[in-house]
Amino acid sequence: MGVTNKRTITKTRRKTRDLDQIKADLESPKHLAQFQQLKAAEDLPALGRHYCVECAKYFDSDEALSRHTSAKPHKRRLKQLREGPYTHKEADAAGGLWTDNGRPQDDPISNEDSIMTT
Repeated sequence: MGVTNKRTITKTRRKTRDLDQIKADLESPKHLAQFQQLKAAEDLPALGRHYCVECAKYFDSDEALSRHTSAKPHKRRLKQLREGPYTHKEADAAGGLWTDNGRPQDDPISNEDSIMTT
């Protein structure tokens, strides 16, 4: 039996590491070493010597790596890493999963209502 959806294979083949995984690589060399040990050096381009940590990509030569570091996709990734990954709280708020127990105390609208009633 063959694969029914070849589009899925193509999408997963191009999958790169997420921003939170790369951020963990930058903060902890141990985390990066564990990731790199998962792949055999014989299967990687140039035996895994030329690696861009920020983009999580391997390159064939040092020249290709230097061209990559001056290119726009690399700079875009650096900007995303500077902003930082989303937190669980931000993700829940975007999905509408938060508890609203009334207006906060510093809300100017609630203060005006209390002043008018007195």
